[in-house]
Amino acid sequence: MHNQKNIALIRYPQIEIMEESQKPQHKVKPRFQPRGCAILHEDQDIIVVEKVSGLLTMGSDRERTKTAYQHVTHYVKKGNPRSKNRIFIVHRLDKDTSGVLVFAKTEAAKIFLQTEWQSFSKTYIAVVEGKLDKKEGIIESYLTENSIHRVFSVKNPNKGKYAKTGYKVIRESKYFSMLEINLFTGRKNQIRVHFSEHGHPVAGDKVYGIKGKGVKRLALHSASLTIQHPFTKKEMTFETNTPGFFKQLMK
Repeated sequence: MHNQKNIALIRYPQIEIMEESQKPQHKVKPRFQPRGCAILHEDQDIIVVEKVSGLLTMGSDRERTKTAYQHVTHYVKKGNPRSKNRIFIVHRLDKDTSGVLVFAKTEAAKIFLQTEWQSFSKTYIAVVEGKLDKKEGIIESYLTENSIHRVFSVKNPNKGKYAKTGYKVIRESKYFSMLEINLFTGRKNQIRVHFSEHGHPVAGDKVYGIKGKGVKRLALHSASLTIQHPFTKKEMTFETNTPGFFKQLMK
C-alpha cells in the first residue's frame, strides 16, 4: 500500500471528500456548547457557528467578555486557561444580526479565508418595512462612516468603499416584505444602510430604521454561507433556518 491519506465521505452540501484530519468532529453535547453559538461544523482548521441576535462577534469598548469570540475561545480551550488552542476572527456579524459565523483555528486558515472572502457566496434573509416597487434588483453605493460610527452612502468613490447588495422579494404582508439578499461585498452595516436609504429599513433597526415600531429584534439573519475550505480547498455550504420571529412578522 502506498502512503496515501485516508479520505472519508461527509454529508455537507457541495463537498464530496475531505482529508481524514479534516473530518467534522462529533456532535457537541449541549452542556459544552459555547453560549449563544450553536456549532454547525468543526475541524482542525475552522469552526462554524450560528450566532444568536444580541451577541457581539468580538469585544468593544463597552463589552469585552460576552462575545461570540470569547465564548468560542472558551469552548476550544475546554475551560483550561493554559490551553494553546485558540481561534481567529475571519469576519463579523453585527451584534443584532443572527446566523452563520466562521472562525479560523489557525492563522494560515484565517489569512486564506480573509483573502478569498469577497469571492464566497453570502445569503441573508431580512424583513424590511413596506413593499418594494421593484421586486428584484441590485443596490450599489460607496459607504463611509462619520465620527459617531454611523454609516451612509456618498457619491464620491474616493470618499467611500464600494458596496453592492442584490435582493429578491420572497414574501409580502400588509406592512413588511421578506427578502433574500445576496451580499456581493461585506461593508459595515451594508444591508441596513442600503435598504434604509431606499425607504425600506430593516424591521427592528434602532439605528437606521423607524423607532417605536415595537419590533423586538433586528430582522436580519445570515442564512447561508458558501466557502472554500482553507486546507482541502473543497467548497462547503452552511445553512440555517429562518428565525420563527421573521415568519411571525409576515402574518
